[in-house]
Formats: sequence, structure tokens, C-alpha cells
Amino acid sequence: MTTSPPPIPSVSWKILFVVCLLLASIFPIQIVPSAERSRPGANGHVSGKQGEVLWINVPISQPKAKVNGLFLKRKIPFFPHGDTNFAGIVGIDMEDPPGIQELSITVHSDTGTDHLSYSVLIIREDYTVQHLTLPKNTVDLDAKTLKRVLKEKKELTETFHHIGARPLWDGPFLEPVNGKVTGVFGSRRVINGQSRNPHSGEDIAAPKGTPVQAINKGVVVKTVDHFFSGKGVVLDHGVGLFSMYFHLSEIDVTSGQTIQKGEALGKVGSSGRATGPHLHWGIHLNGSRINPYSLTSLPLSNE
Repeated sequence: MTTSPPPIPSVSWKILFVVCLLLASIFPIQIVPSAERSRPGANGHVSGKQGEVLWINVPISQPKAKVNGLFLKRKIPFFPHGDTNFAGIVGIDMEDPPGIQELSITVHSDTGTDHLSYSVLIIREDYTVQHLTLPKNTVDLDAKTLKRVLKEKKELTETFHHIGARPLWDGPFLEPVNGKVTGVFGSRRVINGQSRNPHSGEDIAAPKGTPVQAINKGVVVKTVDHFFSGKGVVLDHGVGLFSMYFHLSEIDVTSGQTIQKGEALGKVGSSGRATGPHLHWGIHLNGSRINPYSLTSLPLSNE
């Protein structure tokens, strides 16, 4: 949902690589993001910016253990990763409060229950401000349209309630389409002079009809044709990770279909509230809105 805004500086979305200090437990924890921004805080805090992702390894030798996390009241499922590790991905929402927050992890095993506690320092991101001019009837909604929009929002939110026990992805995440980023994640949008919600995804401009590929293996949980986002597809990648592809001109998949990484799921368009062909690409991770490019930075192997 973008027009032709002024050029926005490209943002390098990174995640950190650091071994976190253990506060209470025999299990060490490893937080593995991309290498450039290794930034443990002065007191042993792990740090990350709003909109970033943390990949967490907890070495546990019992494959039948059950591991769960909690971060800012959001449940974080952990899953076996290799022979002696459990892993989880923690999203820092674009509007999570800056400062030190607790990441708690509970491990249930044959030997009992262990509780781990770690500190995550959330750093404020400096988001840009984007001014847009759109037709008045797409901004100031009448009662009928507003009712439709609220219903569609509820339906989309309910889609994220299913949390698969295992990840479905296969190796590194891809960019869904090649093009120019015209709507940056986190942009504070002012539409027709009115302040609106921040932009929760990335807008990538590309010619109408350009194939849009799945960023990784997943299951199509929903296809939509909504007032704001137009025609769209939602993929479930397991363990609470969902990717969204909106403003499509065509949808080439059906609900329930398993789609492989790189497989076309639709075509770039300008359906919904959009003034030109582009893809709105969004990520929802266990209740948090994260920068899609933070996923492509995760150092995942193809194993």
C-alpha cells in the first residue's frame, strides 16, 4: 500500500552472535544471529533492535524433553535441533518497549524441571516517517467498509493461533521477489496528513505479473481478498512463524497446499489499497511483527 515515496535509505537488518551468560542453570544458552552486530551489554545482556529475530540454542541431551519459552507474555515454542540441542526463534516486535526484558525458558525432562532466566536488552530502532497521499474514500471509511475491515482483521489474527510443533522450513530464507523497496518496515506513516499505524512489512515494487516465490517451505493456511491488502497468501512455516504476501494480481495456490521454497504462489499486482504494482511482504512470529529481512539474515544450514 504505497505510492511513489521519496527514496529511503536502505537498512541493513542484522541480528547478533553472542553466547549469553547464564543466570541460573547448568544449561548454557547460545543466541545466534548474523555476525556483524555482536553486542553483549555491559552487564551480560543480550541485545537486539526492535523488529529483529533471535535464534536461540539450548544444549539439552534428552531428545524427549519439552522446552518452552516466554518473552513479554508471548509463548516461544522450542524444538529439537540436532542431537543435543533445542532451538527457538524469538521475535522482538517493532513496538516492544526498549529496555531490559526477561526471556524465561522452562525445561521438562526425566530428571525434573529446570527454569532458566535471561536478560534481553531491547534497543529502540530509528524508523523513518513516510508521507502518502491516497484517495479519500480509501482512508476515511464509511460504516459498511469499516465493518468489513474489522472482520477481515479478526480473520487474519485468528489465522496465527495455530502453532505447529516442528519447523517446516528448509535452510535459509529467500527474498520473495526482486525489486526496489518502496515501503520500509517500521515506517511511521502519515496518510493524507493523518498519522497511521507503522508499516508492518516491506513493500517491494516490481512489474505487474512478476512471480512471487515462497520464502521457504510451508503450508498455505489462508488466501484472502481484503479491502486494504487485496489478494494475498499466508504461509505457515511451523512453530508460530507465518509469512504474508499481499496486493497480488493472481493467487496460484490453494488453502492446505504444501509449497516448497522458491515455488511461485502468485503474481505481483496492485489489488486492495495500492496505487501501483508491488508486493507487501510481512512476517508474524509468535505474536510479534518482525522485519522480513531479519529472517534472510539467519545463519541456517540446509541440513
